[in-house]
Amino acid sequence: MDKRSCGVLLHITSLPSKYGIGTLGEEAERFAEWLKSAGQTYWQVLPIGPTGYGDSPYQPFSSFAGNPLLIDLDELCEQGLLSKSDCENADFGADPRIVDYDKVSKTRSELLHKAFAGFTDDVGFTGFMLEQKFWLDDYALFMALKNEFGGIPWTQWENGIKFRRLEAVEQYTEKLSNEIRYHKFCQYIFFRQWTRFHNFCSQKGIKIIGDIPIYVSPDSSDVWASPRLFELDEKLCPKRVAGVPPDYFSKTGQLWGNPLYDWTTMKTDNYAWWVARVKKSAEFFDMLRIDHFRAFDTYYAIPYGEKTAEHGNWEKGPGMNLFKAIADEVPNADIIAEDLGDIFDSVKQLLADSGFPGMRVLQFGFNPENADNDHLPHNYPKNSVCYTGTHDNATFKQWYSEADIKTKAMCRKYIGKLFSFPLNRCAIRTAYSSPSELAVIPMQDVLGLGKKGRMNVPSTLGGNWSWRMKKKDMKKRHAKMLRQLAETYMRL
Repeated sequence: MDKRSCGVLLHITSLPSKYGIGTLGEEAERFAEWLKSAGQTYWQVLPIGPTGYGDSPYQPFSSFAGNPLLIDLDELCEQGLLSKSDCENADFGADPRIVDYDKVSKTRSELLHKAFAGFTDDVGFTGFMLEQKFWLDDYALFMALKNEFGGIPWTQWENGIKFRRLEAVEQYTEKLSNEIRYHKFCQYIFFRQWTRFHNFCSQKGIKIIGDIPIYVSPDSSDVWASPRLFELDEKLCPKRVAGVPPDYFSKTGQLWGNPLYDWTTMKTDNYAWWVARVKKSAEFFDMLRIDHFRAFDTYYAIPYGEKTAEHGNWEKGPGMNLFKAIADEVPNADIIAEDLGDIFDSVKQLLADSGFPGMRVLQFGFNPENADNDHLPHNYPKNSVCYTGTHDNATFKQWYSEADIKTKAMCRKYIGKLFSFPLNRCAIRTAYSSPSELAVIPMQDVLGLGKKGRMNVPSTLGGNWSWRMKKKDMKKRHAKMLRQLAETYMRL
């Protein structure tokens, strides 16, 4: 970031579409055009990997693969791989305001299998398989095995393939060859469409901010294919898992359950897996947000089998050694550090040493018990990205409605809430006026939505990640409002 700018946070799944979930098709391009008209420079999305447990983009089946649910079906119809009636007569769920993941996953799998059956190999597909072999072979076999074993976690597969013994790998690779090829086909289509979509955004002057979860899902091809990189025992069970300790928001902490990295082993090859992960992400995004940055300095380790996060220990992470390795191989990677939460001085030092911009969240600033804090805009450093809220927070309108009297009074006084302007506009204006070089606003706050617009409630299952906007929500008046504020606060 070298100048003041602004952007909007909206995941691809939240786009309107005829087929139950937002995709990389026409509506994605339409939104990019809307962003341009609104004076925006950035479009931030959530992780784009194939979703697994709880439909969370932060628990993907692979750190390298794309989510087949985001494939534009209309393009497959144009190519003759599907018919319009195939798509229009399929059941994607009844409510256009939410993603019905059960129905969308089942129906799209059927349609993509049908498209695959009519697909003839081309030079592009052959080249893609060779170029992406370093992750694609393991991922495609993993997904085929998931289907073969009825979707159960890989730790419950029969021992031969669970431990990746050569004979078992060869046996299942031959047995499941068609299904393996299907998953490679889906990735080929996904990344071909993503490249088209990314190029379209670039032509419109819109840069895409991607999101890298720090940890990987325990049920993923990453862990199954490279168990030595994680803290696993001889039975391939985690020794310790990730989470955060008890705090103001949670009396028992957060038990995420992700396997921890074996940083000692990773250091032996100069963090090659992490370098490859960032390098691939940098090919598809203009800027990268790395989730839970603090764990690169110190991470919280909870013994496997604990029911809560109350009994864990802080351990030392790889620090600048990792980022130097990344910089050597991916020198132009533009990274945002998610440095939220209980931050030690050593984490602040790591952030300073890295030079990455950190994050500030307007909602967090209004705490009468700690009136002057890092999340009040007058304290934002220039090298930072500010938000009214994130995907894990309530919308600004919901947050305000649920806040106590003192917090509301502090908020109103600070953001200059006037009767003539709605709350969300005042919050956006406050973020835009801050010193942060980049201001990013969740689309729900642009629209002024309440509780129904919330994307995720951490540590809960069911109903998360499902919010969608309708076609009519992309109004000219919202674009005009953002553009006027961008002009006022020099963010165009």
